[in-house]
Parts: sequence; C-alpha cells; structure tokens
Amino acid sequence: MISRKPAHLLLVDDDPGLLKLLGMRLTSEGYSVVTAESGQEGLRVLHREKVDLVISDLRMDEMDGMQLFTEIQKVQPGMPVIILTAHGSIPDAVAATQKGVFSFLTKPIDRDALYKAIDEALEQSAPATDDSWRNAIVTRSPLMLRLLEQARMVAQSDVSVLINGQSGTGKEIFAQAIHNASPRNNKPFVAINCGALPEQLLESELFGHARGAFTGAVSNREGLFQAAEGGTLFLDEIGDMPAPLQVKLLRVLQERKVRPLGSNRDIDIDVRIISATHRDLPKAMARGEFREDLYYRLNVVSLKIPALAERTEDIPLLANHLLRQSAQRHKPFVRAFSTDAMKRLMTASWPGNVRQLVNVIEQCVALTSSPVISDALVEQALEGENTALPTFAEARNQFELNYLRKLLQITKGNVTHAARMAGRNRTEFYKLLSRHELDANDFKE
Repeated sequence: MISRKPAHLLLVDDDPGLLKLLGMRLTSEGYSVVTAESGQEGLRVLHREKVDLVISDLRMDEMDGMQLFTEIQKVQPGMPVIILTAHGSIPDAVAATQKGVFSFLTKPIDRDALYKAIDEALEQSAPATDDSWRNAIVTRSPLMLRLLEQARMVAQSDVSVLINGQSGTGKEIFAQAIHNASPRNNKPFVAINCGALPEQLLESELFGHARGAFTGAVSNREGLFQAAEGGTLFLDEIGDMPAPLQVKLLRVLQERKVRPLGSNRDIDIDVRIISATHRDLPKAMARGEFREDLYYRLNVVSLKIPALAERTEDIPLLANHLLRQSAQRHKPFVRAFSTDAMKRLMTASWPGNVRQLVNVIEQCVALTSSPVISDALVEQALEGENTALPTFAEARNQFELNYLRKLLQITKGNVTHAARMAGRNRTEFYKLLSRHELDANDFKE
C-alpha cells in the first residue's frame, strides 16, 4: 500500500454496493472515509464534519451530482469535488469543469486515475497552516517549513535578524511572522523601506525631528524607532540605506538611544530590529557601500527566503489561496483553475516571485467571465506581466544605470568630467560605478 497524505473524504452514491466497495478501496489506501447515500445526506455530513474532498456519483435521485456540487459551493466555497458517472461524455466533462468541478471520471473507474485525481485535488486545495503566528505564510515546502521553524525559535529572543531574499518573496510578511511569534507581539510592528525615500526624509522618518530642524519642520515629530517602542522595527531594503545614515543607525543600535534631527536630547528606546535585503551585502561591503560593523550588528541571525521557482510545490497552494481571496473581493462565482492553467502556473519562471503571482491571479479574476480560470487567460496575464511597471527601487536602479552609461559615453570614460556633470565627487562617483558594475575604461576611445 502506498503511503498517502491523511485526508477525510466524503463519498456520495445512491448505490449502497458501489458506495461500500469504493469506500473499502480508499480506506485501504490510507484515507479516512465517510459515506452518504444521497445528496441531501451528503450536505448534512458536511455540516457536521470537516471534509477535505467530496467524490460524488453524477446520476442520483432527487439531487444529482452537479446539483450537489452547486449546493456545496454555497456552503463551502472552494471544496474540491470529483464527479463519477457511467454515462459520461466529453461535453458533460467540459461543462462540469467549467462550473468548477475538479475532475470528471467515467465508470468503470480506473484506480490509478482516481488516486491521481484525489492527490491533485488535495494538493491544490490544502488549507493554510493553523499556526496563527504565521497564518499569512501559505506553504507546504520543506524549505519554507524548516525556515519557519528557525523563525519560531529565533522569535523567542531579541537578537537582530537579517532576512535575505529576492524582491517579491515576502520578506516583510516573514518579519511580521517573527514579530507575531515573539514576546513583543502585543506591541507595534513598524515597517519602512530604506530604499524608497531620499536621505533626509528617511532620517526624519527613522529618528524623528525637532521643530525647526529643516524647512517645513513646523512641529516636533517622533520617528519610527519611538513609534515601535516595545515592539519590532522592520528595516526593509537595508542594503540601499545611504552611508551617512548607516553610521547613525549603528550608533542607535550600540547605544539603544535615538536623537531626533535638530535635537540635542537622546531618547532611550526598546526596539527589536529585523532587517531585509535583496542585495548581496558581503559584496556591498567589499565595494565600500555597506559598513561591516553595521552588517554584523544586523546579521546576528540570517534567514534566506527561497525564490518561488525553488518551491514549486507551493504554487498550487498559493494560487488557490490567492484565487479565493481575490474572488471573494471581486467575483464570488470564480471557483478554480483549469488543469492546463494550473500546469502553466507551475511551469512559469516567476522572476517577480509571489508578488508576481498575486498580480497574475488578480488579472485573471478581473478578466474572467467563467467560474474556471482558463489556460489562455493565465498565458495572457503572464505575458502582460512582462510589460508591467517595475517597483520604485527597480525603476530608480535602472535609471541610475542608464544615466551613468550615458555620462560615460558623453565624457568618453573621463571620470573626473563625468563626476562633475553628475554633481558628485570622484569617490562617490566611483562607488556608483562599482554598484552598477561599470568600468570607465570600457567607454574610452
């Protein structure tokens, strides 16, 4: 007997003999089974028991399989249903799957086909974890589960955590989960993107400012360190923090005090720091772009979130979870992905990770008029993603690269001239070239 994932199945058929036979087969495979001899009885079972999957005969008196499916979706939207029939046809199967039935199998049932359909249905509809501290993280990936266990353990202390991962992998959600699992969970969780604000504004946001500290500072304002008092401050894209602010942040972490801009008074703080970046900070340190002492202050514990392409087993789980959320907000009649649509989601490259998956599913729900998301619609949404707007940080990075290339072309690789045109000194300009891996010699004639 193959060891299968534990699941509770509801079998509905008005033929007691066939119902008993199928129940015995599935029980021998390791499933927990409950049976019902009519659609109405099946609905009563659903009201009193937690069921993972329904397998129903199509032709039954009073309430047939498709009517039962419709009623099930009213009370438990997203519940996977497999329909069995001795009178199946291709049009029947197409109509059933378009309405959201997971699979439509013809009797006599091929055992392997049935087990395959059950496994796939359970795979695509598995619920999110019951652990409330990480409810926002939908996963069954062994990589992610190990990472979450590490996160749960590190949450119990106040050590600084550095989360590494590509853009769109969910670093902020992960940081929030660590906060939720920590003794600080009843205090604020405050997040800021260190790469999205100009230097002076970022400094004011983090440390606060006194009245008159700069033009427009008409009153005292507390910073995010104070706003997060007793809780957690999440510094996203810490690798993009300007060098002068890195010095000030290091001082705050060492002294556990913050001094608002324009003030001569230090304020004691009690804040846990979690930071995140998509950049390779050791390489940034080697280029002189990130302080080594700050890196070791932030990187007491390092957690790396895998890219979505590294945990493809999570794609059906995430896709169905996101589909239910989007459909509930916009189009409640949307129920599922077609088999081919799910295959396309599974084989896509996902350079934008979970953020890109969210966008694709939102597009599909917005454009569909059917309960089932088609393969063609997923393909269209994926193609549209190729022309989607980049994030602010990505756009700024691309602008810098193009700007520097243009400067070097105009000045024929003369760094002194190029730096003067850019309004930067030579040291700063060389750091910019290094960050974008540009060599001025490549532009000399």
